[in-house]
Amino acid sequence: MGSAIRVGVVVFPGSNCDQDMVDALSVYPGLDVRKLWHKSSDLEGCQLIVLPGGFSYGDYLRSGAIARFSPIMTEVIRFAANGGFVFGVCNGFQILCESHLLPGALLHNNSHQFICENVSLVPVSTRAAITSSLRKDRSYLIPIAHGEGRYYISAEGLEELKGNDQILFRYSSAEGETGMEFNPNGALDNIAGVTNREMNVFGMMPHPERAADPILGNTDGRLIIEGFLQNLFGEELVSLQSASM
Repeated sequence: MGSAIRVGVVVFPGSNCDQDMVDALSVYPGLDVRKLWHKSSDLEGCQLIVLPGGFSYGDYLRSGAIARFSPIMTEVIRFAANGGFVFGVCNGFQILCESHLLPGALLHNNSHQFICENVSLVPVSTRAAITSSLRKDRSYLIPIAHGEGRYYISAEGLEELKGNDQILFRYSSAEGETGMEFNPNGALDNIAGVTNREMNVFGMMPHPERAADPILGNTDGRLIIEGFLQNLFGEELVSLQSASM
């Protein structure tokens, strides 16, 4: 079966979804999932780095703006520049945008209120590892919990995202219809997640790790996580998944 695939979940002061992410990933016996403290400069040989949700540094200034300067982010930026896989959820997505690893920015919700609810998503990109295996004829029910989740990018940037197939998810109805009436935070073009041009850095506002176990009453998030891992690590992960079933 080979050696375990190392996955690092970065913990910042104020992270509160780090253990949720560790739990969602640890169901695969072939994954060596470990927490990485933000002051460390050692990624410990991890093949995937995950930036979890929460309120790093209390969301002072802008969400993710201080965490972007944590020591470990120097290594994460270098890792991504060398083709390493990086995945950010909610606050992790905000940190990736602040670090310029992903294009665009996350602004205050148009309601100026914190939103915590289930939303429907439709996968968009046909090439990105996190969406390419997902069915495009259905929506996925995933929780959101954020006050600054309104994705924004310039008109030119939006055209680049579309042209390069970089849009990962859009907010939708349960039937998969997209429109502003199904947009919880006013995000431009209903965008809920994007990838970089090289498609090795991924960010999304909704929390798949919070919908990854039957005990939570929803496993749509596990479908996203499983497909993502399988596409990143190929046949090795498929055999590990089979062994855990």
